[in-house]
Amino acid sequence: MEKSLLEHPLVPPTEALTATAPVSLEEAARLRALDPSTYWLEIARELTWTTPPTTGLNGILGDFRYYPGATGNVSVNCLDRHPPERVALRYEREDGLQETWTYGRLTEATARFAAALEDLGVSKGDRVAIYLGNVPEAFIAIHACYRIGAIYSVIFAGFSATAVRDRLVDAQPKVVVCTDATLRRGKVVPLKATLDEAMAGLDGLQVVVARRVDREFPLQPGEQDFHALLDRTTRHAAPVPLEANEPGFIIYTSGTTSKPKGLVHAGLGFLAGAYANVKWALNLRPEDVYWCTADVGWLTFPIFALVGGLAHGATHVIYEGGIDTPTPARPYDLMEQYGVTKVFTAPTALRMLRRAGDGPLAGHDLSHLQLIALVGEPLDPETWHWTQGQLGAGRIFLNNTYGQTETGTAWSSSMVGLTATRPGSCGHPLPGYRARVVRDDGSEAAPGELGALSLTEPFPCLARTVWGDHDRYVQTYLSDIPGAYAASDAALLDADGQLWVTGRLDDVMNVAGHRIGTMEMEAALITHPAVSEAAVVAQPDAVKGTVPVAFVVLRGDTQPGASLEVELAEAIVRGVGAIARPARVIVTPTVPRTRSGKIMRRLLRDLLVIGDVQGDLTSLENPDAIEVVRARIAEGVA
Repeated sequence: MEKSLLEHPLVPPTEALTATAPVSLEEAARLRALDPSTYWLEIARELTWTTPPTTGLNGILGDFRYYPGATGNVSVNCLDRHPPERVALRYEREDGLQETWTYGRLTEATARFAAALEDLGVSKGDRVAIYLGNVPEAFIAIHACYRIGAIYSVIFAGFSATAVRDRLVDAQPKVVVCTDATLRRGKVVPLKATLDEAMAGLDGLQVVVARRVDREFPLQPGEQDFHALLDRTTRHAAPVPLEANEPGFIIYTSGTTSKPKGLVHAGLGFLAGAYANVKWALNLRPEDVYWCTADVGWLTFPIFALVGGLAHGATHVIYEGGIDTPTPARPYDLMEQYGVTKVFTAPTALRMLRRAGDGPLAGHDLSHLQLIALVGEPLDPETWHWTQGQLGAGRIFLNNTYGQTETGTAWSSSMVGLTATRPGSCGHPLPGYRARVVRDDGSEAAPGELGALSLTEPFPCLARTVWGDHDRYVQTYLSDIPGAYAASDAALLDADGQLWVTGRLDDVMNVAGHRIGTMEMEAALITHPAVSEAAVVAQPDAVKGTVPVAFVVLRGDTQPGASLEVELAEAIVRGVGAIARPARVIVTPTVPRTRSGKIMRRLLRDLLVIGDVQGDLTSLENPDAIEVVRARIAEGVA
């Protein structure tokens, strides 16, 4: 890790956020010192239960239960317990369509759709597939499942028919809820047509279609219209009390060489984790107007909006479409229009805004904005400073966090209004989590020493199993580091306890005996004024073991050339050291990305090393980038 990053002064919370912090500094310190079982039992007391818990943890990693015997319902905690007149959702689509939903209206629609699902034969433990974008129907359908104890599985709206089919075959849902289409960057994305292709030959699936883009979209025999079904269902399903460890949902992670893993999260266990996560990482309050920019198909949205966000009773801005459409000013328009106070997004989105320059930001009144929180990938310090200084006018707090689909929360974060952060870090482990960075031999790494990240004790929102394959769960997460959950990420804890995650363990390269993470090399490249984005991967080398190769996307009208490539290599040397000098700097107009905007570094590595890509490509947003990058690699080969 580059010393200048680790030695950057800690940034304290802003006075405005400290003034509204949920607890005192002394209470925060007490909570951080509690053992996880006791802490999570205290968090449970802030939620609504049918049978309140009396016990925290029972069991160990791989076979544990939190709040055994306690019962409750997630939808009650997220909907029923809030004032019905309060606005829950401010929905907007990229073509300007707007809807407003109060908590009362959302609760009533959820209870009726839950009854409609029961009338379709769905009962506790049955699966329901949710193939929707960021639309109000997603909130209704998901909380309807929570209400009756059905297990839902969200399928990302950008997936191919093959990816959709894989998830349907694995989860075996009774009902699929979808929209006819969604809008993205001015284009109509035909979800129902993709679903039809995915369902070819699959029998017994009932389909409910919410017609949003084309109100006259033709349905096939036996299919139901979402709103017609809702309108004719007058019965309100009562919330079913569920035991705290019963499954709430399945969410799939893309594998590199095998089929996606269906991770199973407990409904009420996930609620407890998401509620606490939002409490600390956002300090979300009922008076906040809050925008989570993630897609409902990624777990960030259920954590920070659908469940954790609604559990705090705030007003949520929900946006369907590309946030930079029709212009890069659109995010600023939305924040100004709705008076947004807090935003949860990804570093990729901020880099996109920074790349567009300060022009789109000019003239917007963002004085309500207090906080931007982030998750998803390492945050380069330049983007941190631009966001805090330019976008936030020096008055906001920028909270970078870290978590995984498997952990069910962004468990490393500042406690907003209470604890400091360091630009580029992921805050510190929150109360209730026990993190440990270990060396290859299993011993604990020293402060500032790069190693393998692990969690040593269970917590309620940790995924409990892989759907239908618990052995795969144990082998994937619990076999690498004895007695701990292995995150498979490289990380270090600095002298102040701040967590730095540098990437996947296979992104940590050993160059002539020196372990170097990719994050600090990429951060050094981003500081060069010509660079918009950068990704560094490892290439095998007969002498050094591996050597770094950098892929760079340039800003604006910057012209590539040999002299610029030398400059960029020197930027890495200056920032990290001579040992990190890249074997090549490859300038490319595009790089392969996931549908959430992350650079797919493993595909860059595949193209560099074997000349082709392999493994799961279901999350690839821009397949055309493969040939572009392949050609750029070939240009430099004699």
